[in-house]
Amino acid sequence: MLRIAVPDLVSNSYFPIIAAVELGFFKSEGFDASVELLFPVPKTFAALRDGQLDFVVGSAHATLLAFPDWQGAKLLCAIGKHTYWFLVIRSDLKPKRGDLSIVKGLRIGAAPGVDFSLRRMLIEAGIDPVENNVQIMPIPGAAGPNVSFGLSAAKALEEGTLDGFWANGMGCEVAVRRGVGTMVLDVRRGDGPVPARHYTFSALVATDQRIKDKPETVTAAIRAVMKAHKALKEDTDLATVVGQKRFPPSEAELIAELIRRDLPYYDPTISEEAVVNMNNFAQNIGLLSGPAPYERVVATEFSHLWKTPV
Repeated sequence: MLRIAVPDLVSNSYFPIIAAVELGFFKSEGFDASVELLFPVPKTFAALRDGQLDFVVGSAHATLLAFPDWQGAKLLCAIGKHTYWFLVIRSDLKPKRGDLSIVKGLRIGAAPGVDFSLRRMLIEAGIDPVENNVQIMPIPGAAGPNVSFGLSAAKALEEGTLDGFWANGMGCEVAVRRGVGTMVLDVRRGDGPVPARHYTFSALVATDQRIKDKPETVTAAIRAVMKAHKALKEDTDLATVVGQKRFPPSEAELIAELIRRDLPYYDPTISEEAVVNMNNFAQNIGLLSGPAPYERVVATEFSHLWKTPV
């Protein structure tokens, strides 16, 4: 049984790997696989480093939290292109789309590891979080097994324990539909400072040891992700089928629409430009000591698979 973990389960962020397991694409590649929630992302990658997991799907830059300077792990393929978090602010504050200055003096929730990108984005927008009293904190109630991050975030807005959050598309959708939150930034689709779109992306990651010792499992995992991409593009309703197996009913109803919006970003390819941009971000936030060559970051011996039909 291949053990896979994600730092965020009830969400569109890493959905293709959940679909790959639940729709039988690992099995069709000859392996049983399971996918579980392990939150937050520093803990997810630590478990990979410590041999408790076979693969992680998470934000690519967060690999560096457990594998400094890209020593010991590599990216295998992209799950989706570009930074995939949303800034949502309490609706009663009357925020406007694209106006990042609204965060001044507010309490903004962000998961550990995800908060790096929010801080960097604010600085690039000319907003010093300390000088402008932007309090970036964890989302209350978001930790724990089988917790729905989206519902926790929306609930925190409703209860007034937060003024906004920087989180996944499911959290954004739940808050907006409930009328408690307004989306201010969707960086994947071009809002906010231009570099923010290129900070990171969702990726499949394995240790160098696994790549060396069990390359057939790596091939299977990449192909399973690609089969999930293809299946979801051909029939978005499959997302509902998967959601009904793994999500609370309210989020299971929403997932197909979120996946439909994400389809243009489903591409396993990891470009050299994407790695340069991500590494620049990682250096700026102190996660990487200097430039790292593409071959140290990406398992290039499998890159031919990205263009091979599944």
